[in-house]
Amino acid sequence: MSIEKGKEVIRIEAEAIRALENRIDENFERAVNILLNCKGRVIVTGMGKSGIIAKKIASTLTSTGTAAFFLHSAEGLHGDMGAVLKEDVVITITKSGNTEEIVQLMPMFKRQNVSIITMTGNPESIIAQQSDVVLDVSVKEEACPYDLVPTASTTTALVMGDALALALFQERGFSIDDFVQFHPGGDIGRRLLLRVDDVMRSGEDIAKVNEDVPISQAILEITSKRLGATCILDGNDHLVGIVTDGDLRRLMENRQDIWHLTAKDVMTKNPKSVRAGVLAAHALHVMEEYSINVLIIKDEDGDPVGMVHIHDLIKAGLV
Repeated sequence: MSIEKGKEVIRIEAEAIRALENRIDENFERAVNILLNCKGRVIVTGMGKSGIIAKKIASTLTSTGTAAFFLHSAEGLHGDMGAVLKEDVVITITKSGNTEEIVQLMPMFKRQNVSIITMTGNPESIIAQQSDVVLDVSVKEEACPYDLVPTASTTTALVMGDALALALFQERGFSIDDFVQFHPGGDIGRRLLLRVDDVMRSGEDIAKVNEDVPISQAILEITSKRLGATCILDGNDHLVGIVTDGDLRRLMENRQDIWHLTAKDVMTKNPKSVRAGVLAAHALHVMEEYSINVLIIKDEDGDPVGMVHIHDLIKAGLV
């Protein structure tokens, strides 16, 4: 019974989101333009569960380059309205469109001459009628069996807020460097700040041998550098291939006598690599895409300047 109910809730909320897509129209575009041209801050307000959604939307806007903060509607009636300035834009979130606290705030917003964008399930409501732009986030039904507890309605409001934030993100040309400024810590910070140069083995720690050396010497290099692979270089120290411990295992399974072979006989040509300076997260993506444990780092001339093992990325906290 509980499994079926869980599936029903997800179905109802998913259908509400699908219906929302068809409402991304000229009103949405007007809202984006108002927010894009805002010279002040974006104030997002709501009560109850809508207030919780409003707080999350304000946070998403701020982290993607649009200065925003959450105003608790009730607190706005008791002094916090002083934080709203003439060049700000207000986003109200209200399922009914008649939330008493927001209704009381509307004349105050009007006196400040701020633009008002409202997300509501009732486009004909009191608050909607006093707004500059109305975004319809109505739902056919809540996931609650009595159609009372805000579930699908809060989900659609949240998704509409994300749509606004990401549309603004794109319009502003927000870059990874901009994003880093707002997310210097935690997992996001590591992924956006850590370069492959910070974790790669370089200098004498790079495993490398000439293509003409006996395979036994390549094995010693792999063992001593403990990278599970070695770069293979030509006479001009240019990268021509790689030999991994996996290559050696497969070779020994198929041949009894390998000791007369050279590194060139065994190597894989055109090994996977990335340029120095790329994000470590990009190096991880390449390794995951090709199911490899070691990656060569090359300079602008295509010569190896480093190697990174999957364990290096694990230690760096990227995995």
